[in-house]
Amino acid sequence: MKPLFDFLLKLCILSVILWGVIAYGLAPGSVDLSSVFIAWVMIVTNTLAGYLLFEYAFDRESQVFTKVVFGGLVIRLLVLMVLVALVILRDLAVINDFVLSFFAFYCIYVIVEILGYQRKNKQKKNAA
Repeated sequence: MKPLFDFLLKLCILSVILWGVIAYGLAPGSVDLSSVFIAWVMIVTNTLAGYLLFEYAFDRESQVFTKVVFGGLVIRLLVLMVLVALVILRDLAVINDFVLSFFAFYCIYVIVEILGYQRKNKQKKNAA
């Protein structure tokens, strides 16, 4: 349970830092915050789902682990593609702000997700 708590704590700290930079580092009115928020919610949910799938599959046999982690990755990416298309086609956000923040958040949060995986693997290795 500790790796999950550590991951959630890092996710929260990173989110607070990123929103602080967005709110105070950018010129007021230069970015549509609702578009950035939509992208952030999508990416945080994706990252959390990915880590929870990894936690679920971690102590399972290799075949189950592979199916859950990589199958989950495919499903998560498909869901993200559908959601991005929905946001763009329905004009739910300012396209430039949404797409730029979506990719920026994705790059940052995927690093956090991978570091969470590595930490979990390291803790299992140290326990053995």
